[in-house]
Amino acid sequence: MPIFPIPDPPEAEEPGALAFTPVPFERRRADGWTERRQRDFVTALAAMGSVLHAAQAVGMTKRSAYQLRDRPGAESFAAAWDLALAIGYADAFDRALERATVGITTPRYYKGKQVGTHHRLDFRLAMAALNGAPPSSAPPRKKVAD
Repeated sequence: MPIFPIPDPPEAEEPGALAFTPVPFERRRADGWTERRQRDFVTALAAMGSVLHAAQAVGMTKRSAYQLRDRPGAESFAAAWDLALAIGYADAFDRALERATVGITTPRYYKGKQVGTHHRLDFRLAMAALNGAPPSSAPPRKKVAD
């Protein structure tokens, strides 16, 4: 299982917004969901916006993360999870809109040497982002016609 480095999370609306009470365990396991691993998971979730990648970043599986969320006493963890996922989604949404409207520049090569660049906008990405679910708890938007 690949371990990804945990990037810095985007800033939440208020300091300590992702603070939570870790899920209590009767038995402690070194390879289980320790308090540190739970906090790192929520941080990674806010930065990555993906449960799978956040779980892999802390050396756990997506399935065990959902099982941890469903345990008794995990209400605070689940609330932090929801907020972190909303932050991660909003960040990904912003990046998609920026890429769609500002565009990307790719180098062009000929015989192994760069001979220029090509700049393009991605209107399909803009349409997909605008037609998708709105970030966080924003009111729903109307669908954009193709």
